Amino acid sequence: MNTNKETAGNLLDVRIILSVLWAAGMLSSLNGDTYRLSAMTKPLGVSPEILSVCALVLVGHVFMSGLTLTLKPPVSRWANRIIGIFYALFILVFEVQHLFVWRSAGYEIVWSTAQLVFALLVVWYAWKWTNPEVQPIRVS
Repeated sequence: MNTNKETAGNLLDVRIILSVLWAAGMLSSLNGDTYRLSAMTKPLGVSPEILSVCALVLVGHVFMSGLTLTLKPPVSRWANRIIGIFYALFILVFEVQHLFVWRSAGYEIVWSTAQLVFALLVVWYAWKWTNPEVQPIRVS
């Protein structure tokens, strides 16, 4: 059997890729929310309801980052598919509102787009992960 170090070096565990994508999505959400909340505290004040929604969005990313690594591979694959789609739709709804309803500042659109990209990448990698019992996936 021919083992090639380059080929072996391009394989990563799908769960690691997905976990990092969830963490990156959370950081995008956190950064966008930081800008948004700092802008809102001056003229309007921040309500507990707004903080609760922000907390729910962030805690989902945190849970999925950890659960992706700890759940059995088939369960992890389906959880990432389902919750990734949910997050992508949730973010897309807010992105449309930012663009057309609220006429939001550019930074909100940038961070929402980053969140959407990470959520879509989670779904794509989870769908590409066809055999969850075999962990490595080619990243090149």
